[in-house]
Amino acid sequence: MKKTALITGATRGIGNEIAKTFAIDGYNVVINYLNSEETAENLCRQLYEKGYNAMKVKADVSNREEVEMMIKTVQNKFGDIDVLVNNAGIAQQKLFTEISNLDWDRIFDVNVKGVFNCSQMVLPKMIQNKKGKIINISSMWGLTGASCEVHYSASKAAVIGLTKALAKEVGPSNIQVNCVAPGVINTDMNADLNNQDIEDIKDQTPLGMIGSVKDIAETVLFLASDKANFITGQIISPNGGMVI
Repeated sequence: MKKTALITGATRGIGNEIAKTFAIDGYNVVINYLNSEETAENLCRQLYEKGYNAMKVKADVSNREEVEMMIKTVQNKFGDIDVLVNNAGIAQQKLFTEISNLDWDRIFDVNVKGVFNCSQMVLPKMIQNKKGKIINISSMWGLTGASCEVHYSASKAAVIGLTKALAKEVGPSNIQVNCVAPGVINTDMNADLNNQDIEDIKDQTPLGMIGSVKDIAETVLFLASDKANFITGQIISPNGGMVI
């Protein structure tokens, strides 16, 4: 019987690659999106044409009611959710003194409350079944902090704390909760970096390169696999050695 993986924020960048990687590995893939319906539809079509099982579900992860409806929709289509990848997130660069209440709340609503909502909604079935994997996507800035991204860094640090605490709580139910904290990855989120910025980042990275979305997707897939059954509460940071 095929396992089912729900990937939030799956239409772009890392989330998009995670969805493709899980589909190739034989999972039923659930593509969560909020605004990019056409992109989600195109991704579903691409996977379907290659013989993979996929569905798209619209939901704002920060909205409790929408998350609840999303989970019910997935369960009606594919049954129990075996893997939850909390990938949906937003970023913003601003001086700390210019961050508004709205900026702060929006970052935390999506990046932290979204993880809370989705995890809490899938856990009852996972606990009942005595199995399940939750993989949260944080950032290396959640480990080290980033200038002009205090609210983003704080939210990603919160995801790391949530991961460790939840892993302890649901471990007795044979549920693994882990976190992937990517370094600088070649995605749309970093599209504003110019060539000099990229070269500077490479110079600061021991491996001398920028990460790819595939690097992250393969890490997530490993954590979702049976090979990682004895790994929980861990923060894995594919960052080329920039943070050690």
